[in-house]
Amino acid sequence: SLLDMMVAEEESLKERLLKSIALCRKELDTLCRELQLGPFETEESTILQMEKNLRTCVEVLQKQKQDRKQELKALQEQDRALCDILCTALFTIDTGSVPSLDDLDRYRRHVASLNTLKEQRREEFVSNKRQIILLMEELDHTPDTSFEQDVVCEDEEAFCLSEDNIMALQNLLQQLEGRRALNEAVCAELRARILALWERLQIPQEQRDSSA
Repeated sequence: SLLDMMVAEEESLKERLLKSIALCRKELDTLCRELQLGPFETEESTILQMEKNLRTCVEVLQKQKQDRKQELKALQEQDRALCDILCTALFTIDTGSVPSLDDLDRYRRHVASLNTLKEQRREEFVSNKRQIILLMEELDHTPDTSFEQDVVCEDEEAFCLSEDNIMALQNLLQQLEGRRALNEAVCAELRARILALWERLQIPQEQRDSSA
């Protein structure tokens, strides 16, 4: 009677293990397809050891799947933030499936290139902004357009670093430099005329110095 009970327990355990092995194999096949891995191969061993090995592999692959999806989510958040600042299109990737390692690597490089572009444009913006403010002060020019007001705004992070805005910034700087060059030319011409009149009227040097 005891032997029959022991055999029955062993048969029940064997049945549970075989069911678990079948479920693990099915889940492993699914995970391998999702993770774009080759078919999983098991080594010959006891049923108990095989079931344990399969369960361990399922846990490992589930962790890989979770890690990839979490990294994809983090990359998408960075991508959205950078695209808002740079006014560029989002990276194209299938969000309905688990990304491959190559997909994640391409996405990482894409986000890194956007970060580099952002820093380059930020430096260009800060440099041009500094020159624009100095020129506006020199020309006694008050920002009168919404773009000019955005440029001289103290909140530099709020300025959109799109390609169009950077080009508009360069055009504004060139316009102000052109106005300053024109003013300098007019001033030089007026100084020359004043000097000629001083000479013609024989104005004393002391009076010239006080006027100069």
